[in-house]
Order: sequence, then C-alpha cells, then structure tokens
Amino acid sequence: MMHQAARLEFERVMEEFDRWHIVPADERSPAPAWWWGPAMAVFDDHEPMSCTLCAVLDLNQGTSFADGARTILALFVEQTSLTGPQDFPSKAEGSEHDIRALQPQPSDDSAFQP
Repeated sequence: MMHQAARLEFERVMEEFDRWHIVPADERSPAPAWWWGPAMAVFDDHEPMSCTLCAVLDLNQGTSFADGARTILALFVEQTSLTGPQDFPSKAEGSEHDIRALQPQPSDDSAFQP
C-alpha cells in the first residue's frame, strides 16, 4: 500500500488537471511539469482510485492510481515546452508577460554572526 501523502498530492494534481482540461485545447497551456512528481509517486500504486478521480481522467471506475499516473505522464510524451505558473491553466495572452520587479530586501546577517 502506498503512502497516503502521495495519494493526497496526486488528488491535488487531479483538481488542477480538471481545471486545465476544461480550457479549450487551443488555449490550454502545456501540461505543467509539477505534475510529474506526484504522478511518479503513485506509479506503482495498484489500489483503485475514487470514482471522482476516474471521472476526471475519463477512465473506467476502479482504475488504479498507477493507471491514472500513466495517463498524466502520457501528456508529456510529445510536449516540447514547459508551463510556468503564470501560464496555467491557459496560455498567457499576448507575447509579453508582465515583468515583476523584485525589490532588494534588507540583509540580516545577525544569525550568522559569532
């Protein structure tokens, strides 16, 4: 039996997948790389997923977490670009992203002083 935390993380990915999948294909961002780790964590989990997760992935009821993971990983097979968080779940409009300037932060080295 796989660790419950891995399943919970995979379920979080399924919530994102559901939001991503409703975006029309031509407007949808590439599958985000952060889905890879949670899918790999349940890759060998042969326990059945809930009916809800099966429905999100359009899989038969009783499909295993392992098969769900393979469905997610298959999204990356022909993908040629990565998605940034600002582009999820749909592609950013226009070619330029808003650039956020990072402000310098005051340095506090007191923790490293002898």
